Amino acid sequence: MHVLDNVTTSQQKQMLGISTFAFTVCFAVWTIFSIIGIKIQQDLNLSNTQFGLLVATPILTGSLSRIFLGIWTDQYGGRRVYTLVMLVTAVAAWLLSTVSTYEMFLVAALGVGLAGGAFAVGIAYVSKWYDSDHQGTALGIFGMGNVGAAATNFGAPFLLVALGWQQTAQVYSIILMITAVLFFLFSKEDPVSIDRRKRNIKPASAFMQLEPLKNLQVWRFAIYYFFVFGAYVALALWLPRYYVGAYGLEITTAGILSAAYALPGSIFRALGGWMSDKFGARKVMYWTFSAAVIITFFLSYPSTQYVVQGINGPIEFNITIGLVPFVSLTVILGFFMSLGKAAVYKHIPVYYPDHVGSVGGLVGMIGGLGGFILPISFGIMNDLTGIWTSCFMLLFVLVSTALIWMHLAVRRMERAHMPQLNELPELPEMHSIHESHHKEGTGAKSLLHHSGMDRSKLQSQAKPEKSVEQ
Repeated sequence: MHVLDNVTTSQQKQMLGISTFAFTVCFAVWTIFSIIGIKIQQDLNLSNTQFGLLVATPILTGSLSRIFLGIWTDQYGGRRVYTLVMLVTAVAAWLLSTVSTYEMFLVAALGVGLAGGAFAVGIAYVSKWYDSDHQGTALGIFGMGNVGAAATNFGAPFLLVALGWQQTAQVYSIILMITAVLFFLFSKEDPVSIDRRKRNIKPASAFMQLEPLKNLQVWRFAIYYFFVFGAYVALALWLPRYYVGAYGLEITTAGILSAAYALPGSIFRALGGWMSDKFGARKVMYWTFSAAVIITFFLSYPSTQYVVQGINGPIEFNITIGLVPFVSLTVILGFFMSLGKAAVYKHIPVYYPDHVGSVGGLVGMIGGLGGFILPISFGIMNDLTGIWTSCFMLLFVLVSTALIWMHLAVRRMERAHMPQLNELPELPEMHSIHESHHKEGTGAKSLLHHSGMDRSKLQSQAKPEKSVEQ
């Protein structure tokens, strides 16, 4: 009997719902410095580089913790690990309100960052309640918890103005503590852990859980996530400061506009999961990276004053992305990032069903490190170049690299598993050569024609590419 045979649809929805709610709260706490950090920067007179480090420090803890939290979830069950993570983070968030120096803020931020580790716990926990045909959609819905960043960008500025940053941190701590209690009361132990206990099967050791990490494919997935998630978090943290500095907006307005970016970057993750189940995760990744290359190219173009020597004298004009086009482009970018986040995690339970925690933890860790490294890089580039759009220049290079690597890996897989597709291009001057192939009946075109299959269908039936990249 399969372990999921006794799991009802009602139980699946309940576990998914409470897990997603808990992750939303955790993500809101994880990104709290995007708002209170602006006030702290003003109080302590911090540089852009120091501000970037401050808002990125929680992301470091949340990223590094994902690998071992994912392993612990596979070993001890998500219900206990999830609850413990939230309780510890709630204490750290409360202690945050008691410090006053920059160095102590960094230490407190490390503790708050544990909230980000909840992602690896939730991914491993939720995946154990669903079969492989529905995991993409379920994990996409769970990933909608990223909306916590939008909740912080929208709500925290008003708390900050009304209560001050110390009380804002305390409010977040109390909410997270209540969420931990509610999760423990309404969640249940996952069926896989129950089945292991009944059959007296000991969980795999940490060393065995880390075995798949030797595959290059896992690290390639991690690089994808470095952009679709790491850059998403980095921009959610950086945009409030960007709007205040580049467009001279008030903190409340900057927070609302940043939420406009973070919201589609979260809520459409469920759509990305469904699309990955329906059309294939690889195709969704192509759409995501292609769109991101175009958008980051336009966003990276700095405001430029041109002087052209015309017939009747100099002609001056300016190229600038106004506030409305800028906001619109960031919203579209957030939308495609949400699709990409779901597509990356659709791969993991399919390729590594017995190591979702460890592999998902590693991919999440590398992606989260993007949320740590990139804000610091944004601050450094601002200080060095004095150009606000330099952050998008960096993102353009990053996503272009990811797209090229993915395409090369896919082509390598096709050549290894489907050599019949590795033909000469369909060019007019090659017509006679292709005709000879058709007559021989050995070409891929003949095979596809007589079988009624197209190229995309044959690709979808290919073996997992991990064997190619080990």
